[in-house]
Amino acid sequence: MIFPFFPFWFVDVLGSLLMVLFGLLCVIKAFSLRRMDPDNVIWAYLLWLSMALSFFALSRSIGHIVQHILIATGYKHTWEMLRPYSGSLNTLAFVVGGAVTLFFERIWGIYHRIMRDQESLRDAHDKLIFINRHLDELVRERTRELIASERKYRRLFEDAQEAIIIASPEGNIVDINTAGLRLFGHERKDIIGEIRLEDLFQSSEEFQRFLEKIKQDGYVTNWECVLQKPRNGEKLVVLISGSREEYGERYVLWLRDISQRKILERQLLNADKLSSIGRLAAGIAHEINNPLGIILGYTQLLLRSEPPDSERYEDLKTIEKHVRMCKNIVGDLLKFSRMTPTERQLTDIHSVIEEVLAMLHHQFERSNIVVEKDFDRSIPEFSLDVSKMKQVFINILINARDAIGDKKGGQIFIRTKRQQSQDSVLIQIEDNGCGIPPEHLGKIFEPFFTTKPPGKGTGLGLAVSYGIVAEHGGDIMVESTESKGAIFTIVLPLRH
Repeated sequence: MIFPFFPFWFVDVLGSLLMVLFGLLCVIKAFSLRRMDPDNVIWAYLLWLSMALSFFALSRSIGHIVQHILIATGYKHTWEMLRPYSGSLNTLAFVVGGAVTLFFERIWGIYHRIMRDQESLRDAHDKLIFINRHLDELVRERTRELIASERKYRRLFEDAQEAIIIASPEGNIVDINTAGLRLFGHERKDIIGEIRLEDLFQSSEEFQRFLEKIKQDGYVTNWECVLQKPRNGEKLVVLISGSREEYGERYVLWLRDISQRKILERQLLNADKLSSIGRLAAGIAHEINNPLGIILGYTQLLLRSEPPDSERYEDLKTIEKHVRMCKNIVGDLLKFSRMTPTERQLTDIHSVIEEVLAMLHHQFERSNIVVEKDFDRSIPEFSLDVSKMKQVFINILINARDAIGDKKGGQIFIRTKRQQSQDSVLIQIEDNGCGIPPEHLGKIFEPFFTTKPPGKGTGLGLAVSYGIVAEHGGDIMVESTESKGAIFTIVLPLRH
């Protein structure tokens, strides 16, 4: 042995012994921790790693000590024989340590997933225990929330100003709000389960187009169509918006009644048309009125000099008759165009109607028409042109008589009513005659429009009436169902 190397030999031997000692202590400590917490994979990993390192320390220490002893006793060749075995054992110890580390790296991932699942199961278990303990209270709370939610949406549903209909995919109406009941004039029990959505559409083809649209797109917006009231077939022009629920379980439809808007649009269009025609008629009437007067004057002058039994006298009478007819038409045109002055005076509207009825009494009696009156006697006297308003009532009543014709049980109802909210008077004249076809409703106030045979009417009566009512600041409207009759409504303001 060479003295200068003794400390290194000593340190090597002592270090080897200490490695073995520390390795055993680590194994003991890891084993103790493993016993305390058998489910903790970290302690298992440390135990296996400590055992592998202890095996390495033991193998290396024994190898170094044996190496020094054999070299010191002159058996170096023996150490040369054992050296590969010692190195193999050291390598094997490292391999075991690395394998343990890699193995537990995989185990660590699995362990973490297991721990997360365990944590989730524990949370679920805690929730189940909480729900089980407070089940009744939770059920009561959820029930209160559901009732409050149901009341809130039911209030929105019922208080909506637009009609709302809920229908099944088969088209059965399953619910309808109050505005919808008002729109169709039915009780809820008469609609739900009794009427199908298709029954509300006037045209089956239009319903099929509507259904295909909402099925294809899942919704419709402002779909304009004509519906009908199931009870009496009254038409309604509506805009429909709606959607199909996500899983196609129901259709929710919003209906906006635009019937009045359509009537107003038609009246505005009619008013524009009448205004244009009125200006044209006024011009024509003004130009030909004077020549007609001259022709009539000269004809009457010639008649004075002709004997009544002459052929020339008859010809002149024919000319006089037709000239007078032309002057009447021109006069109507001037009235329509409001070229004649209006002379207002305070009067009782009922006395005006009574005078007209007395004038037409024999005509109604000859046609077996019964006139019924329902007058609101609270209507005060108000300012109007009596002669012009008489002409309005005569025109409408004569038309009513013609509409009834030879029908048995002919009736005419005349109603008056004061509208306090609008400070106006409403006069309705209703007949049960043949009614007005829908395609004629928008034309009846046009000049020269008539459905009467030639010679029975000039088509100016209602046009003149429209002009007179408009001149009084009022309005005239008509409703009609073909073959059931018509209702003319005149609204006149009480104040000007």
